[in-house]
Amino acid sequence: MLKDSTIMAVLPAKDISRAKEFYRDKLGLESTEAVEEDSALYRCGNGTSFLVYQTDNAGSAKNTQMGWETDNLEREMEDLRGRGVVFEDYDMPGLKTENGVATNDWGKSAWFLDSEGNILVLTQRG
Repeated sequence: MLKDSTIMAVLPAKDISRAKEFYRDKLGLESTEAVEEDSALYRCGNGTSFLVYQTDNAGSAKNTQMGWETDNLEREMEDLRGRGVVFEDYDMPGLKTENGVATNDWGKSAWFLDSEGNILVLTQRG
C-alpha cells in the first residue's frame, strides 16, 4: 500500500538548465539521472528523491512545495547562504520569521526559493 511506498516530490522548472545549475551550485546536489530529456532526478537521504521537469507552469504556486528535515538548521542555513541562497522573511498571521527563521511549538523552519520560483523549506523539529 501507499504507506509503505517511497515518495518522490515533483517540482516544475521553466528552464531545466537553470534549475540544474541552481540545485548543483547552490544546494550541492547532482542529478542522478534524467527520466526524460527535460528533467532531472535527485536522490536524497533515506530513499527520498525529487524530480524537476520543464514546464511553463513553474513558479506559479504560492505554497511550500518541498522541504528537507535537518538536525541543525542554523548550520544548514549558514552553508546555503555561503552558496548564495537567500532565505525569505514572512510576517503574516500564523507565520513570522526573524532572520529567515520561524519558530513555534513543532520546531524551526526557514524558507527559500529555487531558481524557478518554487518555495522550499528546511525544518528542524524541536
